Amino acid sequence: MATHYPLLAACNECGLVSQVPDLLEGQEASCPRCNHTLINRVRDCPNKVFAYGISVLIVLAISCFFPFMAISVKDISQHIALFDALSVFHYFDDTSLAALLMLTIIFLPVLYLLGLMALYAMARFGSSCPGEQPAVKKLFRVVVRTEHWLMADIFFVGVLVSIIKLSSLTDIGVGSAFWAYLIFVLLLLKCSRTADRHWLCQHLFAPVSTGSVRPGDTHLDGNHLVCPLCSQINPTHDHAYKRCQRCHARLPSFDPAHSSNVTFAVLIAAIIFYFPANLYPMMFTTSFADTIGSTIADGVILLWRMGSYPVALVIFTASIILPVSKMLILLYLLWSRRNLPRESARGALEKLKLYRFIEVIGRWSMIDVFVVAILSALVQFGNLMAITPGPAVFYFCSVVILTLISTRLFDPRVLWQIDGQTQNYRHV
Repeated sequence: MATHYPLLAACNECGLVSQVPDLLEGQEASCPRCNHTLINRVRDCPNKVFAYGISVLIVLAISCFFPFMAISVKDISQHIALFDALSVFHYFDDTSLAALLMLTIIFLPVLYLLGLMALYAMARFGSSCPGEQPAVKKLFRVVVRTEHWLMADIFFVGVLVSIIKLSSLTDIGVGSAFWAYLIFVLLLLKCSRTADRHWLCQHLFAPVSTGSVRPGDTHLDGNHLVCPLCSQINPTHDHAYKRCQRCHARLPSFDPAHSSNVTFAVLIAAIIFYFPANLYPMMFTTSFADTIGSTIADGVILLWRMGSYPVALVIFTASIILPVSKMLILLYLLWSRRNLPRESARGALEKLKLYRFIEVIGRWSMIDVFVVAILSALVQFGNLMAITPGPAVFYFCSVVILTLISTRLFDPRVLWQIDGQTQNYRHV
């Protein structure tokens, strides 16, 4: 069955407005200039969201209330639950990090799932245009923004790294909650990918006019603003909209200087935090009453000497290569924007690929923070053996968050101040 979408769709990455035809379920429409996905029709998306959402909440409850992991040293056993690993920083007087872990691993996924299912229920079974209620619009904005901060998959990879790291030193086992959490991660990813935001917006909100905006227009024409959440095109010729007509989200104007300056400021803060993150100890290891601090580099070298080459490479990549790559690429994009104000389409596309790369890898640097949390919660045997988080954890976590924020603040459309006309891009 064909579903009618709004006639026009604007690409959030290159700014081109394209005419979108009716799409069948399972089809998608991509930007003809940069190949960014504009609309992706998911088959039977409401039923899939309900099925996956309920299943995710059930397995998450199981993973929270059953044994997660266990370790044995000198016939002394230590068991932890999932909440022990997430709240460990609180017991070492770092409540902010404990709250961050609780938010990204437990509370935000629950909020996202409940909010998503509520929106789909209203869109499918509610009255005509239920999204016209202010509370529904606000819920929509919260759910869409929350999706970017879900890190359950990264946390599970951190758990696997911790298991491999400890297995060479002592006996370690996993409980039923470990397998439940694995299912939770897989189903959460599946649920987020089956959520068709365009179907949701079409059935939730009343249709609004795109005014005189035409296919082939771009952000450089200045005749429209695009909502970053629902992708609605808001004309600016007749009205100066500050918020989206459809979901009431704040509309960011195309301001290359402001976008670059704010991104640069946040990025500089991340670079400053990166130095103490590497100079201070990431964790302290106590063995027979002797405590030794180890930095990120020390941990990588130790793992390499112990023969744990895969784990050493994972930590080295996540903690050193990825953060440095993100910061260098963002600096390059900012520099190229300032020094090459007029760009070719091919050059803009190559730079956009770099931006997409740092968007994908941005969250994965949190692996090291999650590894420290798992080890600190699991290895607590007094003076015999204990692991405690070091001051570098706070700085490194700040680096990851600041680089994520700076990537979100950077407007990739600044790369598309290109020469030439766009009349060849009228239709998808």
